[in-house]
Amino acid sequence: MTTVINVFIILLIGTGVLFSAVTALGLVRLPDVYTRTHAASKSATLGVLCVLAGVFLHFWFKEDHFNPQLIIAIAFLFITSPVSGHLIGRASYVAGIKLAEETVRDDLKGVLGPEAKTDEKK
Repeated sequence: MTTVINVFIILLIGTGVLFSAVTALGLVRLPDVYTRTHAASKSATLGVLCVLAGVFLHFWFKEDHFNPQLIIAIAFLFITSPVSGHLIGRASYVAGIKLAEETVRDDLKGVLGPEAKTDEKK
């Protein structure tokens, strides 16, 4: 039983490290603020979630210590990180920061942002 738990803990923490590495690569390589925000909010959330779940299971099964603070941290991070990424992207769009033309299609053109504000004045 302890071998199965050890393998599961290693898989969770390894998956978390992999997602965190993908996040770091995405923040460096992606072209604009919108795709960087997507990489930071989605994959970083999964990465930290997997690492915290692995740590929680380690302390619970190996150290015989149930830590509810880790569960609260997982829930808080799972809720706040995607919402903050969405709000940063929306604020960037409304502020008029340009999209990377070769990678992103602008479905909100004329609905939000500087173009919509100028249309309302006319």
